[in-house]
Formats: sequence, structure tokens, C-alpha cells
Amino acid sequence: MSELELYELPGCPFCATVKTKLDELGLEYESHEVPRSHADRTEVKEITGQTEVPVLVDRANGVDGMSESADIVAYLDETYGN
Repeated sequence: MSELELYELPGCPFCATVKTKLDELGLEYESHEVPRSHADRTEVKEITGQTEVPVLVDRANGVDGMSESADIVAYLDETYGN
């Protein structure tokens, strides 16, 4: 299991932004594709209390479920950037 996990929805522009940053930084991560219906996103809701994606989990740094793509990108830059 990867330390980094991304809960995402294909075609989501916010998810794509996070994936681009992960790729730019050369980070390996495990992708979890969530259902299109918010009502079916029970796994994401258990992690963050909401159903929006993207959601990043970074077990190595104690991040149990960060949402908001801009916050995730800033976190990745600060934590893993050069």
C-alpha cells in the first residue's frame, strides 16, 4: 500500500490538477476511483465527513483526508517540493 492515496473522479478538473502535481513531483500514489453519485461515495464520507473529491491521504505525515485541490497542491509543494 502506498503512503499517498488519492480519491478521485475521472474527468474531474480539480482531481486532474492534483494528479498533475503528484506527477510533476514524481510521487507514487494509489488511486481510488469514486462513484459519480455523491450518495454512493461512502468511503470518502467516512474519511472526510463530506463527499467532494479530490481527497488526499498521506499516511507518512498523518494526513487522514485533505480535500480542496488548491490546499492539496500547496501541501504537496510544501512537503515534497524541492
